[in-house]
Amino acid sequence: MKEIKQVRNQAAMFLTSNFIPGGTFAVAKEGKIIYSEGMGLASKDLEVPATRNTKFRIGQVSELFTSTIFYKMAEQGLLHPDTSVQHYYPEFPEKQFRLPLKHLLYHTSGIKPAQENEQYINSNTTSIQKGIEFFKDDTLVVSPGSYEFHTIYNYNLLGAVMEKVTNKKFSEILGEYITDTLNLENTLPDNPFGTIPGRSNFFDYNIMSQTVNAVTRDLRYCVPSEGILSNAEDLVKFGNALLYSEFFSGDLKKQLFEPYLLNGKVPTQMSNGWFLMNDRSGRTIYGKSGGIAGGGSSLIIYPEEKLVVACAINLTSITEDYPVFEIAANFLPENNGESSKSKDKSKKESDNSTD
Repeated sequence: MKEIKQVRNQAAMFLTSNFIPGGTFAVAKEGKIIYSEGMGLASKDLEVPATRNTKFRIGQVSELFTSTIFYKMAEQGLLHPDTSVQHYYPEFPEKQFRLPLKHLLYHTSGIKPAQENEQYINSNTTSIQKGIEFFKDDTLVVSPGSYEFHTIYNYNLLGAVMEKVTNKKFSEILGEYITDTLNLENTLPDNPFGTIPGRSNFFDYNIMSQTVNAVTRDLRYCVPSEGILSNAEDLVKFGNALLYSEFFSGDLKKQLFEPYLLNGKVPTQMSNGWFLMNDRSGRTIYGKSGGIAGGGSSLIIYPEEKLVVACAINLTSITEDYPVFEIAANFLPENNGESSKSKDKSKKESDNSTD
């Protein structure tokens, strides 16, 4: 299949040109995985090749699992988007503004953005609950619902709420609502002190922009926001489930991809962790990319074309220019929108010349 050959070339070129040791790439069309492959190395020291089952750090793509869990819990009556955080999690102090859960989902809470140095300090914190201590006493930067800005603290707090309500660890919640149900065998929270079969080594750039082993990071405090391990095939399975699985109701799928209106007027760019986009042909795209020390990933869904594409890598991402759109282009029809415009333009020019 020529499209698959082209995808393999694009994936290999992406890894080679960016000096990335290894990665996974996967494509699904109309509910079926038509391509999934690991490339390069999972370990440079041991010369272990990456496979389609190798586990990578996926960064902020972790949010997509968390927001989906939220809406499943909401359907069960365990959580409600308009109820305040403190109702479920009284350990979180009252703020100068009321803070409903939905603003954590949309990154419109007003909670301060996490600074890079804070994240490294927080890496010594070994649980989601303890990680909340780093921002729980801060006042909100703006009133909830008035402004959109991304911070990992939103989803960390959401994860803490989930643990409180269910009296379970987030790893158990993730298994119950997502990974066990959807058979995502290579998706789980990262733990640097645990043995995780098939986990990739993690790589970073040194001051000379050379690829070296990344320093150890403990991401257990931020599992709901960026601390999950997965790979391209599992991400594609997850995307397929959002298109096809009856486990997710029509109302849930609709809510996931509806933006919030800032101040009741301006739609947010993100919806429950997803970026909402349109390509040049007007095709709807749901997508998310994430980068973190030692890894990164990207997942996009073309809902009308029933196309899902994902990738994951084991090098700290200095760009979010993953090749998912380039790969997707191999399976999309020609740009009918631009063709129609060209035809209209040609017709007008013809009409003008006739006149």
